[in-house]
Amino acid sequence: MPTMTPSFAEFLPEWIARQRWYTAKGSTPLLRRVGGLRYQDPDGEVGIETWLLRDDSGPAPVLYQVPLTYRAEPVDGLEHALVARGEHSELGPRWVYDGCHDPVGARVLLGTIVGEGTVVSDGGAQYGRATGHRAGGPGAMRSHTGGERVRVLSGEQSNTSIIFEGDDGPPVICKVFRVVPDGRNPDVVVQEALADAGSTRVPAPLGDLYGEWTGAEGERQHGHLAFAQEFLAGVEDAWRVAVRAAVDGEDLATRATALGAAVASVHRDLAAAFPLHEATPPVRAGLRATWRDRAAAALLAVPELQELRDAITEVYARAESVPWPALQRIHGDLHLGQVIEAPDRGWLLLDFEGEPLRPLPERTAPDLALRDVAGMLRSLEYAAGAAHREHGAEVPEEWAAQARTSFLDGYARESGRDPREDAELLAALELDKALYEAVYEVRNRPAWLTIPVAGIRRLLDGPVT
Repeated sequence: MPTMTPSFAEFLPEWIARQRWYTAKGSTPLLRRVGGLRYQDPDGEVGIETWLLRDDSGPAPVLYQVPLTYRAEPVDGLEHALVARGEHSELGPRWVYDGCHDPVGARVLLGTIVGEGTVVSDGGAQYGRATGHRAGGPGAMRSHTGGERVRVLSGEQSNTSIIFEGDDGPPVICKVFRVVPDGRNPDVVVQEALADAGSTRVPAPLGDLYGEWTGAEGERQHGHLAFAQEFLAGVEDAWRVAVRAAVDGEDLATRATALGAAVASVHRDLAAAFPLHEATPPVRAGLRATWRDRAAAALLAVPELQELRDAITEVYARAESVPWPALQRIHGDLHLGQVIEAPDRGWLLLDFEGEPLRPLPERTAPDLALRDVAGMLRSLEYAAGAAHREHGAEVPEEWAAQARTSFLDGYARESGRDPREDAELLAALELDKALYEAVYEVRNRPAWLTIPVAGIRRLLDGPVT
């Protein structure tokens, strides 16, 4: 049987431990191959496959997707993506690369999605099934065969995004999910459902790759491995737009109003595409428990908040006593960085995956649409804080207050219901977010702690405006 020297068991754990998407930083994974896909290079020169590796070193198994390519010669410009240099017992010297960075491997992956093909592993037990998506509306993707220019975005934590640009079609982004849960990925499910509903507030999807593997107990598991969609080049996200406006003292009201309308439009389409759920007593109790847990963690991590314990409890008590709207599918991790401004199309929402490190059932559970609203309100306030922290700008409190008011005005106009009619509930959700931010900042960026603490004190002083 052909072998590699060094073996995969020798070089893969150390390489994976160095990657940004590895979840157990500071440790070495205990890997077991539980599935994989084998592709064919049309030119027959590059070996291409994907390994699905389960890490059993932590309290719960984590599945990683590792695309690999094998070449007989080193490739100039791919030094950063080299996984290992080895000797194959039959083929001789081999350079093993991260397949997401290898243009040949990347193009074959996109071609599989566009062609709606099925990829079977060498063992025949695992497979990947690609599904094309042909939604209508502005920016609809009709076909794509790859591109002359292939590049990988940097800085991502749990995914790897590949950009394809060329003359045969509009640019495409293919997101490869590095951490793969058992089940349908909400980023794929939600965006395809929105596109099917005719939403113009998400990039047009092109298709996805769905795989199967063996679970920890020997059961069959399945989930999304990759997702391709329209890529809008040269656009800015709302975070950059807002921070620059704060630095320049520019009025953000018009853009914030349009942003609120865009979020409301997506919420309306999500409510139509997915079932609504009543806020039953058990559901309310579960959400209240998360508030209390978050508050307890914040009070422990940030001692200066201790004096606010009673006031925090009072905000939550008021929220518990008022009527709650129905729960629905939401974005789940909405902030200014998840929105881009596209020419002639306005604001588009991205990344419906939710918080990637949370369990999939939590990320797909129905929730209050007001949670997304609260996330955007906090993000607008953070933009003002970042303008001061990073650029030395003296941003008046009125700037953030006006941006928040304009966002809520736009949301109310589009949705037909003003979030401020649910002021007690919105305040509780925004407070919950601010307490989460405080814990994050004290652990990671202590100099930024003043931003969430100021937000917490403001929320405890008065109603949402």
